[in-house]
Amino acid sequence: MRYTTFSIGEDASQRLGVILGDRVVELRALVGPHWKGKGPVPSNMLELVDAGPTMWQAIAALAGEVASQQRQPEASHGLDQIRLHAPIPRLRKNIVCLGLNYAIHMEETARARGREVKIPEVPVFFTKATTTVNGPRDPIYWDRSVTGQVDYEAELGVVIGVKGKNIPRAKALSHVFGFTVTNDISARDLQMKHHQWFKGKSLDGFCPMGPWIVTADEFGDPQSKRISLRVNGVVKQNSTTAAMIFPVDVILEFLSKGTTLEPGDVICTGTPEGVGLGRTPPEYLQDGDLVETEIEGIGVLQNRLVASG
Repeated sequence: MRYTTFSIGEDASQRLGVILGDRVVELRALVGPHWKGKGPVPSNMLELVDAGPTMWQAIAALAGEVASQQRQPEASHGLDQIRLHAPIPRLRKNIVCLGLNYAIHMEETARARGREVKIPEVPVFFTKATTTVNGPRDPIYWDRSVTGQVDYEAELGVVIGVKGKNIPRAKALSHVFGFTVTNDISARDLQMKHHQWFKGKSLDGFCPMGPWIVTADEFGDPQSKRISLRVNGVVKQNSTTAAMIFPVDVILEFLSKGTTLEPGDVICTGTPEGVGLGRTPPEYLQDGDLVETEIEGIGVLQNRLVASG
């Protein structure tokens, strides 16, 4: 299943939709009269995630019936007729991110900073503010009076679906609702100046996300997907999630030790080599640049940098 948050035309109200082929169907219209006795229909992504596996399975069954009948349900829209929003436009908690989770990226970063390469023994966690969340087709606004070194980082995003604490690795993926594409946009000068990562990673709009969430059952093995990023059509990052130092199940095992993971939590799993900071000389984003972030099995983010200040 693929779930999206979208709006139509001049109507800014956000709706929860299901992707069926090349169409988006509002969830309420999809379930329609068939939903009697199954409880309230979720009206947004967080309500859907909160509803749990029984609800997800019921919706998937109905979607399968509609697809098999090859009929176009009411409230169906072409992807070119809607505005896609971040799947969860307003998170309840900060985005949890991993640093240094791809070996070659680590080497690039260490070289750029004149440091020794040292593979971490445990995942390196930090967070991005909730106000960084941005849509999959929306501009990334960049205030030049705040930063002059805007960089990109293609990352696989994990959306938690089932609450858990002290989760063993063998059960970790059963706590995942789905996966999405994220871009951990970073202000490198602020990152270095403040001697930590939160500020440089947390400027408004610095985490494009989407274009939808692909549920865990459809996405399959999260360690077998191509991950790439292009700037103005030129490939800058091209790797695979198999290159993660700490795979998704290990990340969740470590993160949940003594810390409760809750439905709707989003975890960005680190970026591969090719970021601007690691290039010689460094290559930072400029006004007007189009950044396309892609993960196999999910889709593409398309965000243009818009400078101000």
